[in-house]
Amino acid sequence: MSSDVTETDLRNAFKTYGEVSFVNIIMDRWNNGSRGFAILEMPNDDEGTAAISALNGKTLKGKVIVVNEARPKK
Repeated sequence: MSSDVTETDLRNAFKTYGEVSFVNIIMDRWNNGSRGFAILEMPNDDEGTAAISALNGKTLKGKVIVVNEARPKK
């Protein structure tokens, strides 16, 4: 994800597929810049699955994005 992608950019990209209830761009605590990834929540599983299928590998602000379902930490 491009470091200049905003919460609004992400909401706009995902809202095509359903409601986006939460967006959190993960920031680097040392330089306060984006770490290049974000967490989004969509309350409807079918809409979330559709967004993953449609947006994974697409370009957002000049960079290819990887969209997948969250996995628990090991």
